[in-house]
Amino acid sequence: MRDPSSLKQQFLKKWILGLQVCGSGKQNMSILERKEAIKLSADIALASARDGRTRWSRATIANASKHDDNKVLVQHLLAPESESLKKSSIGLVVRDNKRVRCKKILKWSCCVKRVRKSVSQVVLAKSIAKRMVNRKTRVLKSLVPGGEFMDDICLIEETLDYIESLRAQVDVMRTLAKATELVNGK
Repeated sequence: MRDPSSLKQQFLKKWILGLQVCGSGKQNMSILERKEAIKLSADIALASARDGRTRWSRATIANASKHDDNKVLVQHLLAPESESLKKSSIGLVVRDNKRVRCKKILKWSCCVKRVRKSVSQVVLAKSIAKRMVNRKTRVLKSLVPGGEFMDDICLIEETLDYIESLRAQVDVMRTLAKATELVNGK
């Protein structure tokens, strides 16, 4: 993981650039258009600050690049690293076989003998637990960009990185809001 302060600096720099690009496109924007422009530039800035190292960042960039209106913003924010990020966002790269080993460890830990219970209680408990885990996994896959295409182990790793990045984004936005309040004298 990268130092959170450098992630915040990267995000802030790219977000300000994105806001400038969005603001220069239209003179009279409605509040809803401004909100969408701020959200889009923040999402792309956050994803580009991760330099395409994570699947969620590549998925965010790929989703934003699908719309013609967003292509200019994506190109401006990804100018130096645009070719490598665009290529990596098209095809998700599969890492080494760490996931296979983790699954084997998980299988072994589940096979440890347990205290005797009646078979029906064990089967019932397993099926309930499995359904709960599957439901929570589906929800998590819908929340993380690109999560639909990840296996469970990769999903957890990406979710942790995504949460860390979102926290950095919130910290930067709060700091900017406080600075704006101080400048405006409120």
